[in-house]
Amino acid sequence: MCFPVGQIELEIAKNISIKKRFKKKGKAFHVGRQKYVTITNVLPIELSSNSVFRMHSCIIVCLLMCVAVFAATEENFLSDAYIERINSIQSSWKAGRNFDANTPLSNIKKLMGVKTDYVSKLPLKSTLDISLQLPESFDAREKWPNCPSISEIRDQANCGNCWAFGAVEAMSDKICIFSNGTQQVSLSVNDLTACCDICGFGCDGGYPENAWQYWIDVGIVSGGGYGSHEGCQSYQFPPCEHSTNINGSLSPCKGSAQTPTCTKRCDPSSSLYYFQDLHFGETSYSFNDVDVVRSEIFRNGPVEAAFFVYDDFVNYKSGVYQHTSNNLLGSHAVKILGWGVENDLPYWLVANSWNTDWGDKGYFKILRGSDECGIEDRVLGGVPKV
Repeated sequence: MCFPVGQIELEIAKNISIKKRFKKKGKAFHVGRQKYVTITNVLPIELSSNSVFRMHSCIIVCLLMCVAVFAATEENFLSDAYIERINSIQSSWKAGRNFDANTPLSNIKKLMGVKTDYVSKLPLKSTLDISLQLPESFDAREKWPNCPSISEIRDQANCGNCWAFGAVEAMSDKICIFSNGTQQVSLSVNDLTACCDICGFGCDGGYPENAWQYWIDVGIVSGGGYGSHEGCQSYQFPPCEHSTNINGSLSPCKGSAQTPTCTKRCDPSSSLYYFQDLHFGETSYSFNDVDVVRSEIFRNGPVEAAFFVYDDFVNYKSGVYQHTSNNLLGSHAVKILGWGVENDLPYWLVANSWNTDWGDKGYFKILRGSDECGIEDRVLGGVPKV
C-alpha cells in the first residue's frame, strides 16, 4: 500500500495500537511536493467503523495518486512538448534538446553514478573565516588562469563514474593551484575508476567521499583523456555523442561500459613508472555550509559536489537551473568552480562531464543557497601534497 507521509500521521497514527503494528516502511516517492511511502507487513488488528472508513478513504485516494505517478513516468522527458512545457512554466533557465528523443532511459541513467547509501567518514569543515570578504561573483578560471585544468570539460562517455570525474577534476586543479602553477597534471580517471575498491563499483557507480580518502591513502597516477597519451594512464573509453549534434564526429553513446581492469602500470606509450607517478592528498573533508564552500573555492580552488538529478535537468541549456519535475533519475557528481548572481538569482557555476556539446558548453548554473536538488548537502574538498 502507498500513503502520503502526512496522511499516515493524521489518519492512522491516531490509533496507537495501529501505529505499533506497522513493521516496515518501503520505498518513498513524490507526487508534486507530497512524499509517499509504501507500507508492508501490517499485522491484523480490530478497527472501529470510523477507522475503517478513514482507512478505506485514504487507500482509495492513495491508489489513485499511485496510478498518477506511474502514468507520469511514462511521459517522454526528451520530447519537444516536454521541453516546451519547461520553458512555459518558468523563466529562470532555458531548456533545449541535448539528447535525441529516442535515447534509451538506461543510457541517461547510466551517466548518474553516485551511490546514495553512504555514511561519510570525512571530517566536516565548518569554520568560516569572518575576515574574508567574499565577492558577489567568482570564477576559478579567472583567478588561476595558469591552471588550464580548471577550464577543461571532460567526457565520461558511457561509464557511470561521474563520482571519479568530479573528484579527479577538483584534485587536479588543486595540485596546480597549491604548486603555484609549477605542477600541471591531470589525474587519471581510469586509475581511480579501476583500482579504488573502497569507492564502489567503477562504471556502475561509486562513492565520491571514498575517492578523496583513496587519494590520501593510496594515491592516483596522472592521465589525460582517451588517446591523449598524457601522463601514466589515459582514459580507456573514447568520447561519445551524448547530444544530437548531427555535425559531430563522435559515435553515439551506446550501451554501458564495463569497469576497466586495475593495472598497476602505465600505458605502453608512457615513459612514466606507475609507483613513481602517484599523486597524494594531504587532507580531505566535507562541507555543509554555503559560505564555507564559497570560502574553500575562493582560497583553495574547485570542489566536488553530488546532487539529485530530475528528468528536466538533462534538457538544460542556459540560465539558473531549478527543478520543475519530481521524476528522479539518479544522483550525479560534478565540479563547482564558482558562483554569481543572474537576474537576482544566486547560483553555483558547475562543470559537468558530458562533453562540451551538452548544456552551456559543458557547464551549468544551479540555484545557490537553498540546497537545490541537494547540491549543498554533499560537497567535498581537500589539500594535495605538493
